[in-house]
Amino acid sequence: MNEVKGQTISINRYFLFFFIVLLTSFKGLSQQHMVAAMSTVRFKIKNFGITVNGSFSGLRGDVMFTKNDPGQASFSASVDAASINTGISARDRHVKKPDYLYVEKFPRISFVSEKITLGDNGQYIVTGKLSIRDKNKLISFPFMVQTENGGERFTGSFTIDRREFDVGGSSISLSDNLTIFLSVFAD
Repeated sequence: MNEVKGQTISINRYFLFFFIVLLTSFKGLSQQHMVAAMSTVRFKIKNFGITVNGSFSGLRGDVMFTKNDPGQASFSASVDAASINTGISARDRHVKKPDYLYVEKFPRISFVSEKITLGDNGQYIVTGKLSIRDKNKLISFPFMVQTENGGERFTGSFTIDRREFDVGGSSISLSDNLTIFLSVFAD
């Protein structure tokens, strides 16, 4: 009986070792990360010819990324539309209304990648669907990746025409172009 018991322990250790090796092998193939709180989403737009800077908070999402195989990578993230902060609370309240972001009906702004490729100078190019209000537009923009504090930081920016998303109506005081700056930390 002692021999059988000893063999059972050896076999269980073998399976445990095999399972650990299997799990660590898959980790090297691709890395899935959660978007961390130290991420930022900032923007700038001209209003009456003056540049207005702002930000959103409440970014959440998933990142699946492997530097050597960007074709297998994917991003899915969204931000709380009501978290808009331009430094002027009256303006922030106005931008939350139906003629702008309409946050009561459309509480999140989201982006889901469809394709990621390697670009020039160490950059990657992501193409995906940006959703603001009830409008979905395919956009592409370059981004960089840096390893940082046990995770990866993804940085990039892109410009959109706010009218394509029915934000701000036909306001002549507000520029049509809005630039968004992303600094997403995923751990």
